[in-house]
Amino acid sequence: MNETKVDWEVRRYEVGEVEGIPLTKIICDKWDKIWAFQAKPDDLLISTYAKAGTTWIQEIVDMIQHDGDLEKCKRASTYERHPFIEWVFHENSPTGLDLAEAMPSPRTLKTHLPVQLVPPSFWEQNCKIIYVARNAKDNVVSYYHFHRMNQIMPEPGTWEEFFEKYVTGKVLWGSWYDHVKGWWDAKDNHRILYLFFEDIKENPRREIQKVLQFLGKHLEKEVLDKIIHHTQFEVMRRNPMANYTFLPPEILDHSISPFMRKGTVGDWKNYFTVAQNERFDEEYKQKMAGTSLTFRMEL
Repeated sequence: MNETKVDWEVRRYEVGEVEGIPLTKIICDKWDKIWAFQAKPDDLLISTYAKAGTTWIQEIVDMIQHDGDLEKCKRASTYERHPFIEWVFHENSPTGLDLAEAMPSPRTLKTHLPVQLVPPSFWEQNCKIIYVARNAKDNVVSYYHFHRMNQIMPEPGTWEEFFEKYVTGKVLWGSWYDHVKGWWDAKDNHRILYLFFEDIKENPRREIQKVLQFLGKHLEKEVLDKIIHHTQFEVMRRNPMANYTFLPPEILDHSISPFMRKGTVGDWKNYFTVAQNERFDEEYKQKMAGTSLTFRMEL
């Protein structure tokens, strides 16, 4: 990927909309192709709201699929191992769709799309889907730092400005509330394993066992121990195939904030003002009323 960087004019993406959901203009321009994507029955889709532990669950799944073989899991970057179906980097580079279509089955794919924008073939083919949700307070902090370091994401503005955009759902991939609730409701009618970032953090063994069961895999205890070790935040942070340092600093500037920043629960307390916290709690109460979905904001 680095070889093409000389041709790239790196600038922050403009934002458009698909059915009211903010997406980059470059994604909107290719939307018809994305919507028409043909899933296969043995595809596995990993779905999350952005910055909710996506790379973490991708690494867990990859290690499970390769029986804990580290070399196989370092065969390529996360982006190439699990194509990001709606992502369009640049006119001159392969899109997530291109990578997905060129990949032999069985494929593991990734999306941040809200449930209503997932290409219909995934439902028609009854694909298995793993969804990871993260509490909104930590999610907004992580998303803010990601916008700062990612030189092609829309300009985040100040923390206060970004907080406002997030609360009102004016960020890429739309409202966190709609996203987590939409997928929560969908799990009753589809083959969806719904996991929580906080649960994986608290008890990785228990949560990875759920993934194993969902994928119909059985691994020996030693292999499971190895997977738990190698998918710890500090270990993954040093893994160049997972930490996104394979992208040039013109795109992801790790000197501003690392792609894998903290991976903790409760970091929001270092950012939220008392007023922001009250505002958020009020909003949260209204928007989460009537759902059985609950989150832990700290461990």
